[in-house]
Amino acid sequence: MSITEVTERRLCIVGDELVAGAGDPKALGWVGRVMSRTHGPGTTTAYVLAVPGETTTGLSARWESESGRRLTAAEHVDRRLVVALGRGDATSSLSVARSRLNLANILDVAAEQQLSPLVVGPPPGTAEQNAQLTDLSHAFADVAGRRRVPFVDLVTPLRDHEQWLGDLAQSGTPLPGQAGYGLIAWLVLHSGWHRWLGLPEDEA
Repeated sequence: MSITEVTERRLCIVGDELVAGAGDPKALGWVGRVMSRTHGPGTTTAYVLAVPGETTTGLSARWESESGRRLTAAEHVDRRLVVALGRGDATSSLSVARSRLNLANILDVAAEQQLSPLVVGPPPGTAEQNAQLTDLSHAFADVAGRRRVPFVDLVTPLRDHEQWLGDLAQSGTPLPGQAGYGLIAWLVLHSGWHRWLGLPEDEA
């Protein structure tokens, strides 16, 4: 579907509490910040489907039924899926192999349904978690890359980022605040977001 044929874009964004902007005093999260910078012909609507602390196993079990009600095929509607992976797999007993398989299943079903997926990797966590989160992020990037699905790496640029670390320290929780969500939004926007949507790059 060309950009001139699109009158509506529907995006389902599935993930954990971070896609819902938990902990952000402005209640925007990274999704709100990204969508405020997303412009083009027609309307673009993001449907956020979040479950706190979710693993890829839980996400794999629910995403299709929940997004299916919002991404019904229709003429001139561009349907897309954002898979935003959290830290749940790193804090559970899931193996990297199982995490890979879960994501692969999600992306393969999305491709069958012509949903044009994009994957946002997990953000950094505690120092103790970051080695495992880095391994997971690399594994997720490989799964996405094999399917030519865009992947946004959050762990590598943020794990030692002074502003990110300061934001987490200030919140006193695993959740970022305004600065942290702003950093995630910047990374998403500058990792091919507009190109993925078929919109001009200079819109970013």
